[in-house]
Amino acid sequence: MAKSKVGKTVESLGDYLRDQRVSAGVSLRQLAEQAGVSNPYLSQIERGLRRPSAEVLQQLAKALRISAEQLYVQAGIVHPADHEVRSVELAVLGDPDLTERQKHALLDTYEAFRQVTALERSETATPDPELPAQGAEHTTVRTTEGE
Repeated sequence: MAKSKVGKTVESLGDYLRDQRVSAGVSLRQLAEQAGVSNPYLSQIERGLRRPSAEVLQQLAKALRISAEQLYVQAGIVHPADHEVRSVELAVLGDPDLTERQKHALLDTYEAFRQVTALERSETATPDPELPAQGAEHTTVRTTEGE
């Protein structure tokens, strides 16, 4: 049975976290303690069975001394264009006063606005050949019978 895109994202996040943990020379138990999560939960994240929240990713990044933004990208929470993380997304994800649900709703709304803007820009950049060119003057010639 093939894994879904989400499953692959979670699995690659787990692989990435495991690689970072091993590179740092930290045991699973030590990282779990430093990040404030349970050992079984962290094990499930590393094996691709659980998808952690942005807050847990932030705690893991801090414990591993790596970029939280990179973990957000690995987890599929942030989808940067050209590998550039936008500060709006980071501000939303880093806000401790928002719930996970609120963060995802804001990020979805933000992305929808960006897509609408991109679509509007592409429509204005490619003029419709059926419409007259911008700036072209239109003159209407009226004829009357008998002239």
